[in-house]
Amino acid sequence: MAHSNSFQVEKINTHIVNWLKDYAAQAHVKGFVVGISGGIDSAVTSTLCAQTGLPTLCVEMPIHQAASQVSRGQEHITQLKQRFANVSSVVSDLTPVFETFKQQVPSSDNEAILNLTLANTRARLRMTTLYYFAGLNSALVAGTGNKIEDFGVGFYTKYGDGGVDLSPIADLMKSEVRMLAQYLNVPESIIVAKPTDGLFGDDRSDEDQLGASYDELEFAMLAYKKGETEDDFVGRTREVMGIYRKLNRANQHKMNPIPVCNIPEDLK
Repeated sequence: MAHSNSFQVEKINTHIVNWLKDYAAQAHVKGFVVGISGGIDSAVTSTLCAQTGLPTLCVEMPIHQAASQVSRGQEHITQLKQRFANVSSVVSDLTPVFETFKQQVPSSDNEAILNLTLANTRARLRMTTLYYFAGLNSALVAGTGNKIEDFGVGFYTKYGDGGVDLSPIADLMKSEVRMLAQYLNVPESIIVAKPTDGLFGDDRSDEDQLGASYDELEFAMLAYKKGETEDDFVGRTREVMGIYRKLNRANQHKMNPIPVCNIPEDLK
């Protein structure tokens, strides 16, 4: 685990909660909306929002969801509502919305491309739903992405789970999120569960999709930051460095601001 010696979990917890409170006050909003997936990132994010004392709405948005993900999410929400009076929850079953959407657009013979596109569509339907609840409640959509996902390998859907108002844990590595989860008493079932985006309607994990574990990718992200490259390593480590570099390069379009075509002044 990275930084476990210097990682001051209690102070970091306080820092994030204060940051959330300050931002909400400046934005003149009442509270937060968080999509709950049954994963560790959304569990930690919703707990941090709950600690602000501001109304925090946990939203479950199943789309043909695996029962295990749903039950983990519900276990977390039940526990959070017992601990914090300002937490409420709602379930929006988006399965019929997703099925209707599919009927209104053409399909494709390329199954791999179709499945990936539909996975991203699920994430975007969820983003739309979160903003609906945020609008009704004068709230902000709190993002659940961690540092590896958001700034390392770009493992999220642009304008899906990437479409948020603020990102409380995006400067924390996955191992740091785990430490924070333990400190916050997130249910053990969530802490030990294999990370998954739950977007494909099967049990594939993030690791299956990425080709490397979060701990491996964390190592690669820190190594590249120090100026090391694939050539500095052999075997599996070299392979992981390559996986990280490839994903980081391919997903720059998610991490960089949207390019604007600037028109020369003399043409206007």
